[in-house]
Amino acid sequence: QVQLVESGGGSVQAGGSLKLSCAASGRTGTMGWFRQSPGKEREFVSGISRNAVRTVYADSVKGRFTISRDNAANTVYLQMNSLKPEDTAVYYCATRDDVYWAQPKTEPSEYASWGQGTQVTVSS
Repeated sequence: QVQLVESGGGSVQAGGSLKLSCAASGRTGTMGWFRQSPGKEREFVSGISRNAVRTVYADSVKGRFTISRDNAANTVYLQMNSLKPEDTAVYYCATRDDVYWAQPKTEPSEYASWGQGTQVTVSS
């Protein structure tokens, strides 16, 4: 199975930036970032195909977050700018086994492997 480890979370003031990383051990296809806050369902944030050509963003983060990946390092990133208090959540990375040109999926149930998550807290 694929092992995923997130890092880069922390506390930041509104308007600040954080960059999350997810290091993978094993083969990855599409990579996705999801987040979950207490009392809410896990929600899609962003996804990227294996070849990095196809990216998808939730409407709530478009223009603020950027997903990227380095396949040589087997790592995906989420650059988060202009952070808002409503971005506060545990952020998880996930992967699924698909072709390198696949359109990223947005449903959590479509992803087979998950990291343990990293906390992001944005204060006002």
